[in-house]
Amino acid sequence: MKQSLTGAHVIIGSSDPDSDRAFLRDVFELDSVDAGGGWLIFALPPAEVAVHPGKNGEHRLYLMCTNLDSVLHELKAKGVPMKMPVSEQPWGTIASITMPGGSELALYEPRHPRPKQ
Repeated sequence: MKQSLTGAHVIIGSSDPDSDRAFLRDVFELDSVDAGGGWLIFALPPAEVAVHPGKNGEHRLYLMCTNLDSVLHELKAKGVPMKMPVSEQPWGTIASITMPGGSELALYEPRHPRPKQ
């Protein structure tokens, strides 16, 4: 079964999808393909998944980075508003930003062991 899995497809709900797509393209500079009619599908770095206690069907997206302070500095220079200030957790350092459509996007620098890709 493991060999049949090829990746993960993440969906971000948005009240302003065009602005949020432009944000991912222009601010994060993610590569993308047009799936038709301007519907952009973005490339992401390798992913991992964890199962935490919580409400069934509730999912969270965290973009991981090797230096959160540097990423936040770059985002601030691009005028991206912070949603949540930097917080130290046992598993890593976390912050979040607000996308143009209003969605929160969490960023974190992990300190936990990570699986090999």
